[in-house]
Amino acid sequence: MVLMVLRKAGTAAAAAGVVTFGLLGLVTVGTFAASGTPQQSANHAALSPGTVPAAFQAPIQQWGALCPEISPPMLAAQLYQESGFDPKAQSGVGAQGMAQFMPDTWAAYGTDANGDGKKDVWDPLDAIASAATFDCALAKDVAKVPGDRQANLLAAYNAGPYAVTKYNGVPPYKETQGYVRNIQAMARSFTVPTAPVEVSGQSAAAIYFAQSKLGTPYLWGGEGLPSQNGRFDCSGLTQAAYASVGITLPRVANDQWYAGPHPSRDQLRPGDLVFWATDLNDPRSIHHVGIYVGGGYMINAPHTGAVIRYDKIDTREYIGATRVTSDGAQALPARNADGSVSAPSRPGSTTPTSPTSPTSPTAATTPSAPVAPAALASPSGAATPPAAGPPAAAAPPAPTGPDPAGAGRPAARN
Repeated sequence: MVLMVLRKAGTAAAAAGVVTFGLLGLVTVGTFAASGTPQQSANHAALSPGTVPAAFQAPIQQWGALCPEISPPMLAAQLYQESGFDPKAQSGVGAQGMAQFMPDTWAAYGTDANGDGKKDVWDPLDAIASAATFDCALAKDVAKVPGDRQANLLAAYNAGPYAVTKYNGVPPYKETQGYVRNIQAMARSFTVPTAPVEVSGQSAAAIYFAQSKLGTPYLWGGEGLPSQNGRFDCSGLTQAAYASVGITLPRVANDQWYAGPHPSRDQLRPGDLVFWATDLNDPRSIHHVGIYVGGGYMINAPHTGAVIRYDKIDTREYIGATRVTSDGAQALPARNADGSVSAPSRPGSTTPTSPTSPTSPTAATTPSAPVAPAALASPSGAATPPAAGPPAAAAPPAPTGPDPAGAGRPAARN
């Protein structure tokens, strides 16, 4: 993409003014940190558009209503954490499919959802239905335990039903309490907001960090390290911007998409992360991210050969936005360099034996299902480095008008 240039002095002033006013005005409107959005009750919550691959949206919505203790967003959050919605995921210890069932657990809870006469762990429809069936079986096991029934179910998923019954609720295990908190927080990212999404007071400082990097040359895989001469790629920049305000985002754009609820285009506020995907019906194809600054513009690290700069967001492949929240970011799985989850929390095979030491084997009958490596392998969502884009001039102090070439979109796979 070529650098935006001035067509008319008035256009430039107007564009710069919109961005400047938007940043100063809109960011200061929200002076509190968002912790999520109001959720619809029980299992009637709808999935937020673009958060689940289109092929899986209807079955997750259907099976997420199997029992009152689960919901479509909660089921989606579990499947995302298990496999990133990859039907062919397989872990090093033998967990299989989108829901990461161990063979013995699949034998007990596998469900033929598509009516083909087979209970196939690799079939996504069967896996989705079986995950819901398993959840509801656990909910039944702990139905007499007082308290939040969904929290008790999730605790049973992590530590086993016996531990939940023993402690008359979520057991005092750090791992289990973290799992319950994280799944429920992550579920908010999959839930259609039922009210305006709150604005984060941390957004202004994140934008300030990004603005301080304007004009810095792009580096694929760049995280701003001294060894990289302080250069960034797209998700490296957004990660560093939010790290400057104490929020740890995942490294890749695909995972950053789930760091909070998703405001609509007309609800965008400065500091929101904005995303692009090759397939607008599949969030797994997200390949670029920037930081919205107001007035229809973002700061981003576009592609090889370019510099960190302002660009328009209303371009093709725009899939949506995320309003980053502290609990949403904290809930996301931490990934190793190969994309695998570094600290999986799964049911059955390891039950915490003390509040600080989740180490001993469990007597539960629900074996563990560790997360398989994610499909992503590159720092910002790409499988291979992108081709170099055309060289760009130094970034302007503010957007000055429309892109004369009409390109208006980030280069693929940043």
